[in-house]
Amino acid sequence: MPIEALDPVAAVRRFNRFYTRAIGVLEKGYLGTPYTVAEGRVLYEIATADGVTAKEIGEITGLDAGYLSRIVGRLERDGVVAREPSVRDGRSTVLRLTARGAEVFPPFDHRSAALVEGLIGALSGAERSRLTSAMAEIEQLLGARPSASVLLRRHRPGDMGWITERHGILYAREYGWNGHIEAVTARICADFLDGHDPERERCWIAEREGERLGCVFLVQDDAAHVARLRLLMVEPAARGVKLGKRLVAECVDFARAAGYREVVLWTHAVLTTARAIYAAEGFRLEDAWTHDDFGAPEVSETWRLSL
Repeated sequence: MPIEALDPVAAVRRFNRFYTRAIGVLEKGYLGTPYTVAEGRVLYEIATADGVTAKEIGEITGLDAGYLSRIVGRLERDGVVAREPSVRDGRSTVLRLTARGAEVFPPFDHRSAALVEGLIGALSGAERSRLTSAMAEIEQLLGARPSASVLLRRHRPGDMGWITERHGILYAREYGWNGHIEAVTARICADFLDGHDPERERCWIAEREGERLGCVFLVQDDAAHVARLRLLMVEPAARGVKLGKRLVAECVDFARAAGYREVVLWTHAVLTTARAIYAAEGFRLEDAWTHDDFGAPEVSETWRLSL
């Protein structure tokens, strides 16, 4: 029977039966692992966040608190997940992968991606576009939650390309800057990948339900006691919910914990929203000069925060 001929309830149920079979949801061990789909989803949320609470995972996944607690307990017993005190709130704990978990998760994640690629591998570019558009419409019609929690996670493969692309597009669209901003961003990203110290330097990606919404970096400056905040960016769709403030606060907290005494940054007078965030966090304007590297005269600024 053509799916168009089914009533909406029957059509959705038919699609669910097709898709759960296609992605192997009904298998006892999902993707050849000892974990169920629900356990794999919880593992994914922990692995892709830079410290996440059980409550946040519950908000993202909709899992019952008791069921979620049992899943986390199993992951802890398996030695792939551990609890540690939250840097931002000493009264709570966050979940992170252990060294064993860091070995277990990548193959799991790669198998998941390979499964999807196997499903869509035979589709043409136009067919893939139709597929993603249809899925986006399903999410919209069935009430995808725009208020779902935004997680901050560490970078992973593909993020640096996204950061470079979005900086080039957004600064060109919003301020008319030329391609030099993309070149600057690419060099910063490449330098970070080539030699960052994970104990003292970090990139955070803001993500909601798999969609990247923003980023920021903290790296060591020329002096060992000074950190530099770089490449703060928030997607237009995620503005107005204090995500930029959260990213900057995360940098400052990390800088304190890493033993830095100062945080410095480079920005521009035209970036009024970012400047307001820096000022609210306690940064002070230290220097200003004019350049035309991005196609027209812009006022550059150095801001500094004493920790």
